[in-house]
Amino acid sequence: MSFVHLHLHTEYSLLDGACRISALCDAAKNLGQNAVAITDHGVMYGVVDFYKQAKKSGIKPIIGCEVYVASRTRFDKVHKLDYSHHLVLLCKDNSGYQNLIKLVSAGFTEGFYSKPRVDKELLRKYSGGLIALSACLSGEIPRLLLAGNYDSAKSVALEYRDIFGDDNFFIEVQNHSIPEQLRILPLLYRLSDETGIPLVATNDCHYIEKEDSRVQKALVCIQTGHALQDDSDMEFATDEFFMKSESEMLELFSARPSAVENTQAIADRCNVDFEFGVYKIPFFSSGEEIDNPTHFRKLCFDGLVKRYGENPSEELVSRLEYELEVITRMGYVDYYLIVYDFIRHAKSKNISVGPGRGSGAASLAAYCIGITDIDPIKYNLLFERFLNPERVSMPDFDIDFCYERRGEVIDYVIQRYGEEKVAQIITFGTLAARAAVRDVGRVMGLPYQTVDRISKLIPMELHITIERALSISPELKEAYNSDP
Repeated sequence: MSFVHLHLHTEYSLLDGACRISALCDAAKNLGQNAVAITDHGVMYGVVDFYKQAKKSGIKPIIGCEVYVASRTRFDKVHKLDYSHHLVLLCKDNSGYQNLIKLVSAGFTEGFYSKPRVDKELLRKYSGGLIALSACLSGEIPRLLLAGNYDSAKSVALEYRDIFGDDNFFIEVQNHSIPEQLRILPLLYRLSDETGIPLVATNDCHYIEKEDSRVQKALVCIQTGHALQDDSDMEFATDEFFMKSESEMLELFSARPSAVENTQAIADRCNVDFEFGVYKIPFFSSGEEIDNPTHFRKLCFDGLVKRYGENPSEELVSRLEYELEVITRMGYVDYYLIVYDFIRHAKSKNISVGPGRGSGAASLAAYCIGITDIDPIKYNLLFERFLNPERVSMPDFDIDFCYERRGEVIDYVIQRYGEEKVAQIITFGTLAARAAVRDVGRVMGLPYQTVDRISKLIPMELHITIERALSISPELKEAYNSDP
């Protein structure tokens, strides 16, 4: 027998999950577990980091998400009437991964109402390749049982089985010594017996070690603006939401060991593979009868004359020929043309465009066709800093548009190349050392003067950590050793 954690929140369940991806895969391995799942709240921000770390650690990654299911439809958004239930979804295969992406995206673009919400119509449409678990106390079935509506809970369980298929829906059981959980546990067992829907045991992990519960509580307080001593309905009732061992889970569910066994059976069925290092660049259509490399070459040499005059030097021509050879050989002609296209469009609409930033300014070809406005020859910029034939990596032009009209450029790219070929990306801000000290000091209820004094003992150094600060700041080290 073996146990696998199928319900787990990483740091990408922002200011709620405290399972650091860098540590959780090794933790699972140390527990003798051969797989682990990621099921962050409503988002899939962390799945690539998680997948890579799991593979590196020799652990099977199970890709999933704990989605929010609208109580009515995803389009209903009435205060106090339209809330949401939790539901855990795990990908069996790559088609399931594609469906989960669709669901999570629609949750944001169509169903967002304080949270990204899907509904049962979407679940039916995109159920292929997915396994569903009925989730925690915030799941629809547990809520109905807590309200004393056993028959309704049974009806909903059968509905979910119908949506996902006979072998793809499981009744989730948890035991964190919370009275409400203990009250409905026998009812969940009964529900499984009467419907034939199998059980699965999870621990809804929000942190790795038991002692990390205090860290997780601090995160939630930072999120909600509470202090640690406040009574908050966001606070976890116990400190049992950690990565438990198989023996600990078997002890909790000794009445139904099959619920523990089923975690491994589900893990064995989940096989998603990500493809890295293969670029899928959209095709650029010039509308001309010539091929793209020839069209690109013409644009570049026309631009060379425009930038440097009628008789550019042999050095300039040689540099441009070299860049064109590298760009063409590495397959980035279409990329250059696409960037050229939307910059040209922006300028034609009098949308302000920056002169170029980063290594892209080192490309003479980019300067010639108007992607950048910085002369790489004048400033002795090396093309290889941007595109190195010895080290294959995707080039990346950093382009700045006027923030007031940037949306018009995005709309143009979507209209020109197709909605399915355009995506926006997210960046995450993390708490730097000083900010972490200030936020944690606040939620601990410490006097502002004390927290301010301690935070200022951390040196103003790029990427400084508290650990490093303690090693290089004698004043901070002294305070750490003398003041609890």
